Amino acid sequence: MLRIARSVHDAIIAHARRDHPDEACGVVAGPVGSDEPTRFVPMLNAARSPTFYEFDSADLLALYKEMDGNDEEPVVIYHSHTATEAYPSRTDISLAQEPNAHYVLVSTRSHDGAEFRSFRISDGEVTEEPVEVLDDGEVGR
Repeated sequence: MLRIARSVHDAIIAHARRDHPDEACGVVAGPVGSDEPTRFVPMLNAARSPTFYEFDSADLLALYKEMDGNDEEPVVIYHSHTATEAYPSRTDISLAQEPNAHYVLVSTRSHDGAEFRSFRISDGEVTEEPVEVLDDGEVGR
């Protein structure tokens, strides 16, 4: 189960809406081994595409160095789908490299709201998991 603070949940959705019609992408880092997504890090979609996302390699390297220095890891890796449901595509599955991360997808295909779903992806297997959105002070309890 993904337990996520409302402010982080809302920031992911806002980023997806802001970058629409291109896909948005980013990471939510947290202390190593905690499974607590605490630090929201929006990234640039280097592909600038409505159907594909790609982290800028220099930005991603800098983020991993920063996380390493802070004893953090990527707890959530997120991106948006602009015209389809929030479900991992074959490409998303093939690119998933963090077996312990929650892969969050947000669909911005509807103007009325955003579909926010979380998945575990390991060895090509996709498992949807429940999402619990908590008040900011409740995370980690």
